[in-house]
Amino acid sequence: MAVDNPPAGYAGVIPYLCVADGAAAIGWYQRVLGAELVSRMDTQGKVGHAELKISGGHFMLAGEFEGMNASPKTLGGTCVQMLVYVKDPDAIHAKALAEGATMTKPVADQPWGDRMGGFTDPFGHGWSVARHIEDVSPEEMTRRMKEAGFL
Repeated sequence: MAVDNPPAGYAGVIPYLCVADGAAAIGWYQRVLGAELVSRMDTQGKVGHAELKISGGHFMLAGEFEGMNASPKTLGGTCVQMLVYVKDPDAIHAKALAEGATMTKPVADQPWGDRMGGFTDPFGHGWSVARHIEDVSPEEMTRRMKEAGFL
């Protein structure tokens, strides 16, 4: 029997997050980012694997099990940032901070045409929330980025 590869609805790179508390993370991502839980499998009293969806894009997560040493909380930080386009980045950013996230970047209009802000969630993962507000030519983007001190 032929199967789709990748499965329907899954494309490109799919982030797979390791978190110290999978159940708490799922609830937080649902409340703050509007994530839809696609599937969840528990093992040994923890989330062994979960799949979630935000704005049609999938990501996966698992709770950290003994010996994994893979969550940002265990490692002391993360080098990965997720970007989600949303309708109202100001509201999502504020909600994230109210729900225990730490601000990494205030929401502001960016030279490349997005309104964007950033935070680290309570589980140690970095997120940016943005709304595309303007198409900017490469020349104008370069000019704006120099003016803003990015270049």
